[in-house]
Amino acid sequence: MSKSVLIMVTNADTIAGNKNMPTGVWLSEAAEPYIAFQSAGFKVDIASPKGGSVPVDPNSVEGGNDDEKFTEVTKLLQDTLKMKDVVYENYDAIFLAGGHGAMFDFPGQADIQNIMAYFKDNGRVISGVCHGPAAFADAKTKDGKYLVDGVKLTSFTNAEEDSMNLSEYMPFMLQTKLEENGAGFVKGEAGEENVVTSGNFVTGQNPASSQAVAEAVINKLQ
Repeated sequence: MSKSVLIMVTNADTIAGNKNMPTGVWLSEAAEPYIAFQSAGFKVDIASPKGGSVPVDPNSVEGGNDDEKFTEVTKLLQDTLKMKDVVYENYDAIFLAGGHGAMFDFPGQADIQNIMAYFKDNGRVISGVCHGPAAFADAKTKDGKYLVDGVKLTSFTNAEEDSMNLSEYMPFMLQTKLEENGAGFVKGEAGEENVVTSGNFVTGQNPASSQAVAEAVINKLQ
């Protein structure tokens, strides 16, 4: 029976509500995993908190060959499923795509947190890259423990956030928050591929890690 993966993307189109600071999903962080999962023969759906069209971070669109390769996914991002309408029990893995937008509408999102708690309790694959793990922030399982307590993982680091001069605009520092929630944070070199697998969690540090995270998820599901 074919495996199914749910990719989650942000609806947030600005950083801290500042219209002069557009953001959204980082295109390659949704597109590379989508293509990889499809190529592996998996069923793939894309959902967002509000559903419908989602913003793409303009900095992630460079007008090169990658953009042509990602055309199908770009179209799919214009009509995503609404999170609360997703029958999450039907999926074998969840993939949290990044982009700074995720910092603003993933944390505290009840539908996302319910899905992750269910996945953790049932040993299903929970994966994400860059700012996607913002969904883990303060998320808890049914027993009241933090979702990431005792889990080795990674995400966009404090150093990487500082290097973009965006730390002051973030609602919290993602690395710090995950560490406070009990995660064993594994920091790699800034801008370079870093993938961490721990139990049923697979996480990547930055856009350079998207493809490798997807491949690790595929290996877990096959």
